[in-house]
Amino acid sequence: MAKATKKQALGRGLSALLKENDMSVRSANHEKATEIIGSIIELELEQIEVNPFQPRTFFDEEALRELGESIKILGVIQPITVRRLDNDKFQLVSGERRFRASKLIGNATIPAYIRLANDQEMLEMALVENIQRKNLDPIEVALSYQRLIDEINLTQEELGGRVGKKRSTVTNYLRLLKLDPIIQTGMRDGFVSMGHGRALINLDNSLKQLEIYEKILKDGLSVRQTEALVSQLKQNKATKTLPVVPNFVKNNEQTFNRFFGQKVAITANDKGKGKISISFNSEEEFNQIKAILNLGE
Repeated sequence: MAKATKKQALGRGLSALLKENDMSVRSANHEKATEIIGSIIELELEQIEVNPFQPRTFFDEEALRELGESIKILGVIQPITVRRLDNDKFQLVSGERRFRASKLIGNATIPAYIRLANDQEMLEMALVENIQRKNLDPIEVALSYQRLIDEINLTQEELGGRVGKKRSTVTNYLRLLKLDPIIQTGMRDGFVSMGHGRALINLDNSLKQLEIYEKILKDGLSVRQTEALVSQLKQNKATKTLPVVPNFVKNNEQTFNRFFGQKVAITANDKGKGKISISFNSEEEFNQIKAILNLGE
């Protein structure tokens, strides 16, 4: 009989376990409010406010309904985390999906872990929890990283330690924010991957980024194909920026080489200003050049 009771309690989630273990649900307006800090208690949903620092603004309705159905059967397995406010109110630190799903199915209460936290800690915990979610798109992660750096005043190294990532990983995400906003939106909507974005960021010109982005969508380019295309564009650009050698230099390079019997390097700009350098590999070759120039002893 005892086993059956325990199984039923597990089926009803954490709320049932709290009650079956004779842990009376303490009211939020308990006279000694500090006693509930560090405890898991059953809170009325109406007493809980959402976290104003929550970086996530979109919650998939279908996913919430599925979570709600799970809560109906199993209960809330993991308590939400809240901090105490004045006037018998509490504010979410983490667990907004569980909170929303519980409201969606008409639950009146939810198990909650009570902790102390100031505004900065609230922001940091909300951002870090948000980053750890598996279904975030790369731009959401990048924006959360940037907020932690800007608002918590963290270095990339410190941020990596907070979220359990290498500094190079943090840097790669942050670089995505330099992409054209249209490409960022495409990444958020799943039209292109982070790999595509990392390839495109190597192009400084926003118009070129968009040009390749449109080609990715049109031709279904893979990340490797995108990287190759970007590399080719950069190579072509480098070739185009090579200095133009004036014709009077081009037409006389071989004449100089034959005359001195050595490689002669000639450079000149478009205004005709330049330099002639004669190579030699030994003292003997040096003296030959000297003799040709008739410089004497």
